[in-house]
Amino acid sequence: MNYSNLSAQYTREGYIVIEDAFTASSIASIRDAALRIVSDFNVQQHRSVFSTLDRDTGRDRYFIDSAENIHCFLEEDALDENGRLVYPKQMAVNKIGHALHDLQPEFEAFCRQQIFPDVLHALGYHSPQLWQSMYIFKQPRIGGEVRWHQDASYLMTEPASVIGFWVAVEDAHRDNGCLWVQPGGHTSPLRSVYEYDHAAQHGELINVGDLPWPGEEEALAVEVPAGSLVIFHDHMPHYSSQNRSSQSRHAFSMHFADSASTWSGKNWLQRRQLDPFIA
Repeated sequence: MNYSNLSAQYTREGYIVIEDAFTASSIASIRDAALRIVSDFNVQQHRSVFSTLDRDTGRDRYFIDSAENIHCFLEEDALDENGRLVYPKQMAVNKIGHALHDLQPEFEAFCRQQIFPDVLHALGYHSPQLWQSMYIFKQPRIGGEVRWHQDASYLMTEPASVIGFWVAVEDAHRDNGCLWVQPGGHTSPLRSVYEYDHAAQHGELINVGDLPWPGEEEALAVEVPAGSLVIFHDHMPHYSSQNRSSQSRHAFSMHFADSASTWSGKNWLQRRQLDPFIA
């Protein structure tokens, strides 16, 4: 398929939606693989919670090591005040990350589909590298909010070149926590940066500006059916609300960067054993 017409919209709006980008069978392959990973997950050994409401102070060693591993993270509301699991394991996992495309065959095959280099090359990426991948569950009733943020706050390159690919594994709508974006907001500067000192094993979210996050009147709900692909700029402000519905909202997310740019040593995510593969 020819994606040459995408560049103008991406430059203007900062995001693109492509519906029917993936077959039902390819979507089912990664969904089934994710469920098998959760089934094998030892929740008694690892109870690391993923939340964005703590200014990222909860990034423990298990999280940092997920850069080159497949690790499961729990929903904040899946544990009681004593740290006991209050939901079945299959309904308690927030996400799996962050090297699925390296270590799980079904995800590697999914990420090798021709649509990714075709779109990236159409958007001006000459040698795009896939740095991270994650499967997000947005569990029924307890799926946590992901606050307004910009991806370049966490994945920094010089010059800025990170681009997000978000695949709807299930239908995403307002009720179950779809993405929200600020069209054109990618032209705004970063509000913060998350710098990680790997020697000290400490990270901090640092404010670098006082620009407010988009208001309700500026936000657009990206409601898409399963099989859709959403592409967004690394400076695009986006968020997703809590899921208080009875329907999950599974998604698979990837972040690429152009190999011509320099990956920051202050990024929490570093590849020391696994080379990011080129799309």
